[in-house]
Formats: sequence, structure tokens, C-alpha cells
Amino acid sequence: MGIIAWIIFGALAGWIASGITGDNKRMGCAMNVVIGIIGASIGGLVFNAIGGTGVTGFNIWSLFVAVVGAVILLSLINALRR
Repeated sequence: MGIIAWIIFGALAGWIASGITGDNKRMGCAMNVVIGIIGASIGGLVFNAIGGTGVTGFNIWSLFVAVVGAVILLSLINALRR
């Protein structure tokens, strides 16, 4: 994927994950992009470790993997804040 696709993909995944974890009010668009891109990396590692497929492109499965990774990341961040 190109850089523009990663930014759009990261923004969407980060926004969904921040809504799931309840962090949407504290996060802006730029933070959603960062969380989504890092979440895609984490999700890819997790899914590859359990024998699944990670991020494969701009599709629903990859969005699911990125959201799962972003939720893991946000949960860790929230745990460290407390």
C-alpha cells in the first residue's frame, strides 16, 4: 500500500479502536492515524503468531486486524496511565 492508503487506513482503524475503548474524545485525527498504523503492525504480529494472516492490503480483513491491534495498543496505554 502507498503512504496515502496507510494514512487513510490508519485513520479509520484508529478511529474505530478509539471508539471501542472509549478514548475517542481525547484523541484527534493525527493520533488516530498513528494508533491505527502502529495497531496494524501489532495486529499483524499477533495474527501471524497464532497462525493467521496479517494485513494483506486495503480490505475488510486487514481493517479487522488493524483494529484488533489498535485496541490492544490503546488498552496497554490506558493500563499504563492508571
